Amino acid sequence: MATDRRTLLADAALDVLADEGIRGLTHRAVDRRAGLPPGTTSAYFRTRAALLTALVTRLVRLDQAELRTTAERLPPLRTAGELVDGMASLIRQRLTGEGRRRSLARYACAVESVRDPELREILVPRENAGREAVRSFLAGHGVTDVEDRTHTLLTCIDGLVFDRLVAGGDVPREALEGLVAAALR
Repeated sequence: MATDRRTLLADAALDVLADEGIRGLTHRAVDRRAGLPPGTTSAYFRTRAALLTALVTRLVRLDQAELRTTAERLPPLRTAGELVDGMASLIRQRLTGEGRRRSLARYACAVESVRDPELREILVPRENAGREAVRSFLAGHGVTDVEDRTHTLLTCIDGLVFDRLVAGGDVPREALEGLVAAALR
């Protein structure tokens, strides 16, 4: 549970977005979800843009914390199989439970950011422990264009998450193995 009102409202907005989509994200819906009196959200976030900015900022913070925690639990990646296992674990997190809800909200915000440079800037992929683990793995295996391949691999993983959110089901291990093999070539 959030300890301050702005975080509580951003979390409620994230829940509304995950459940009702971008059209359902209103100040009133956030008030209801947060269990607060009508007008509370608009007192803290006067405009829809301010509400979206708070939501996206909170979403990025939660994602960064998740990636940091996941990377801390993993030993250094030595083999392609270990990298595939790590990716499979992250994908499972992103497709189930709270991770699924955040993924749905993240993609809705990504589409919205096409028309909103401020949101786009907040959503730009950040340095994080997961990205660093992939980068280190590829560099340790002699890949010369580490930055490009890290970006490509993580973008493909993101695409698989999106596909599975829409279509359902799990990502086949063979697909992850193929992506890792391609990144190592």
